[in-house]
Amino acid sequence: MFPLLLVLVVSIPLSSGAQIPNQDQAKDLPVATNGEPFPWDRMRLPITISPLHYDLTIHPNLTTLDFTGVVRISLDVQEDTSTVVLHAKQMHISNVVLLAPEGIRPLRVLEYPRFHQLALLSDSVLTKGRKYEVQLEFAANLSDSFHGFYKGSYRTSSGEVRAIASTQFEATFARGAFPCFDEPAFKANFTIRIIREPRHIAISNMPKVKTVELPGGLLEDHFDTTVKMSTYLVAYIVSDFLSVSKTTNHGVKISVYAVPEKIDQTAFALDAAVKLLDFYDDYFDIPYPLPKQDLAAIPDFQSGAMENWGLTTYRETGLLFDPDRSSASDKLGITKVIAHELAHQWFGNLVTMEWWNDLWLNEGFAKFMEFISLDITYPELHVDDFFLGKCFEAMEVDSLTSSHPVSTPVENPTQIQEMFDDVSYDKGACILNMLRDFLGPEAFEIGIIRYLKRYSYQNTVNSHLWESLTDKWYSDDELDVRAIMDTWTLQEGFPLVTVEVKGREIRLSQERFLRTDNPSLTEGFLWQIPLTYMTSASNTVHRFLLKTKTDVLYLPEDVDWVKFNVNMSGYYMVHYAGEGWNSIIKLLQYNHTAISGNDRASLIQNVFQLVSVGKVRLDTALELSLYLSKETEIMAVTQGFGELVPLYKLMEKRDMTVLENQMKGYIVDLFRNLIDRQEWSDSGSVSERVLRSYLLLFACVRNHPPCVAKATQLFNQWKDSDGTMSLPVDITMAVFVIGARSPEGWDFLFEKYRTSLQMSVKSRIKSAMTVTYLQDKLKWMMEQSLHGEVMKTQDLPDVVFSVGRNPHGYKLAWDFLRANWHTLIKKFDLGSHSVSYMVIGVTNQYSTREMLQEIRSFFDSLTEETGSKMRCIQQTYETIEDNIRWMDTNLPLLQAWLNKHQLRGPHEDL
Repeated sequence: MFPLLLVLVVSIPLSSGAQIPNQDQAKDLPVATNGEPFPWDRMRLPITISPLHYDLTIHPNLTTLDFTGVVRISLDVQEDTSTVVLHAKQMHISNVVLLAPEGIRPLRVLEYPRFHQLALLSDSVLTKGRKYEVQLEFAANLSDSFHGFYKGSYRTSSGEVRAIASTQFEATFARGAFPCFDEPAFKANFTIRIIREPRHIAISNMPKVKTVELPGGLLEDHFDTTVKMSTYLVAYIVSDFLSVSKTTNHGVKISVYAVPEKIDQTAFALDAAVKLLDFYDDYFDIPYPLPKQDLAAIPDFQSGAMENWGLTTYRETGLLFDPDRSSASDKLGITKVIAHELAHQWFGNLVTMEWWNDLWLNEGFAKFMEFISLDITYPELHVDDFFLGKCFEAMEVDSLTSSHPVSTPVENPTQIQEMFDDVSYDKGACILNMLRDFLGPEAFEIGIIRYLKRYSYQNTVNSHLWESLTDKWYSDDELDVRAIMDTWTLQEGFPLVTVEVKGREIRLSQERFLRTDNPSLTEGFLWQIPLTYMTSASNTVHRFLLKTKTDVLYLPEDVDWVKFNVNMSGYYMVHYAGEGWNSIIKLLQYNHTAISGNDRASLIQNVFQLVSVGKVRLDTALELSLYLSKETEIMAVTQGFGELVPLYKLMEKRDMTVLENQMKGYIVDLFRNLIDRQEWSDSGSVSERVLRSYLLLFACVRNHPPCVAKATQLFNQWKDSDGTMSLPVDITMAVFVIGARSPEGWDFLFEKYRTSLQMSVKSRIKSAMTVTYLQDKLKWMMEQSLHGEVMKTQDLPDVVFSVGRNPHGYKLAWDFLRANWHTLIKKFDLGSHSVSYMVIGVTNQYSTREMLQEIRSFFDSLTEETGSKMRCIQQTYETIEDNIRWMDTNLPLLQAWLNKHQLRGPHEDL
């Protein structure tokens, strides 16, 4: 963000007799680009003036790829002042005037690019309570990144390249499109006009009111005035898109926009949006406040989707669905992303966090509501089968010392971008799920409706939510939601609860779960933990709020086993001390269905994670994994893979072929029966289909002979038909991966990738191509994706990540990341999810001190402007150090255990 783009080194002119006590002080004095003192010295804007209304006219030129505009902003003056400070970034500003009751006067303009600020100086005072407007003309180039008002393009099937211009303003990019008060608390109404050529259409947050013909054959579209909202939600697109429309039961017009040749892939998204908007309208008991909701599939788009009010924008893969070619997981993904963006129309748009430190109030809620809404509107998707994975992903990051509280102070744009991470989204959703489980769904729903109604069109902080959820339905019962939830949002990390059963006594203790060799870092943390547990003696879920470091529970009778964190509805891990793990291993071996699939998944995750902090021996975790040969449920199976596969991934990056192959062999053996039972078809429920895809892909990558034989046969048939033969969708990844191993197969896949209009097919082919053994192809893919002609640059993070996971490509990915670092941070922005995804994806499977040194020396050579302070770099160092410790401690144990189990295979053992 700002450090990359417009950092001007300005020498400070000194008046005679000026004294500078020390350099530091001088550095902190803001100086405008013309050398004058800048009247404001903070990154956050002053609150003396706020905007009431913007009249905005924008004229993008899709031939010259620039835009001009004029904005008139009505001001609310809250204190007498002669200065208006607002945001603008990388634009030419001209003709700035004040429209005051006394008439029109020019204003002097100072620019301070470091904070993206403009100061408009008036020679007379703007008086509190009087009405003023400022008007500015501006011009800039369409951005060639993925944010601000940026240019995009797509290629038609005849090879013609067509340009589009669209917006992405979250978090701090509206200021690159027009001068504005670009902070979420400065809500205002917007009246937008867009000038375009007749061959294009323009869409924005609100419906079009009229179109006026201008001289020179241009048209000007006038849009209705928006409701009161934050700048980051403003949106407009100029394109040649087509649309399809329907109306919801509540009378809202829903339209889906896409490039003309893909408009036939919009029917599923249109139906889903209608169904989900109606659901939220009823669930929140607040009518959706706009007359329409557009969903637009944008060919060039960095994140997954964006919740602009009335005009949500998506990647094409996040919206377009072909019933014949899209997979079960495509359907699940598209429905989830639409559910997420539409939930934001209430959580985020109607009620907005006051500042980015509480981003989780937007994102944690939208992530959580994906699951609540789809559970009711699309029960056949079994979305519950996938929620746990979000909590495991969050814990991965949250168990490092470089984690951050859900609600954490942020100042500059890079820090703000870094908030869009697994902690804000996934941990946010998981702690809301825990609270809902604790309060009960009805009380929880009443509380969030109260919150939305109370703060509509306003901005909130954490405590407003807790107050809304506390309102006294508990009569005299003192339940302090804020006291409980502050322990989950204001401190980083999560608790490890140690449980020890002594007869009928259960001894409990809590500490922070932290992957570090410095135990002092776990001290001083205390949570209020809504514990749940069940025992061998009863199916009842018992509840207990653990507020202290240690406590004791009493059981009515002796039990064989106890399982805490039922269905893993709580965001904490459990260690079963004493004989606890042995009794659980017995339970899983002899009667694993006595507890739910989610309970089994959480046990697998807990036990392997506890190995990494030295609480459990590796052989105990591996003994528990033996039961997986009988497992069939998706969450437990995928979590088994999720804990076992990384062990050989660490070895792939060292020269340890024998042990690595033993480990791979053990995993294939463990799941062999389940793999061999999979049909090569598209039958079954969504979860069964997603699991089939996963298992067959794994088996083919691991060279399981029946899988390779079948996939080779199908690939050859498909290739012989020139790609016209219809393959079952769920098995295509396995087939493509085998095909991509030979140069001819890879080239054929690439040709199909290039010409396909089906986004889900393109996406699967691209993934399969990154799994090839052919290093020249891997290198070429990364270069092509950076270039952006044939393979879209938006897909580069995925390509780099996948090549970094490929045993034949991980060195290439690291070299590519280093060589192109400065280009990547310009294109994807410092602190962005895309940058951290690449950094972590390419580095987090290394486990040698030499490689840690090499990675450190590269990142240490960066400056703060080029990303040296980014959180993902600290996470990288910590993860590799953790990997080194793991290998040092556990390799001998792993070797011994695998030798012992190699002889008889896992099946006879059970």
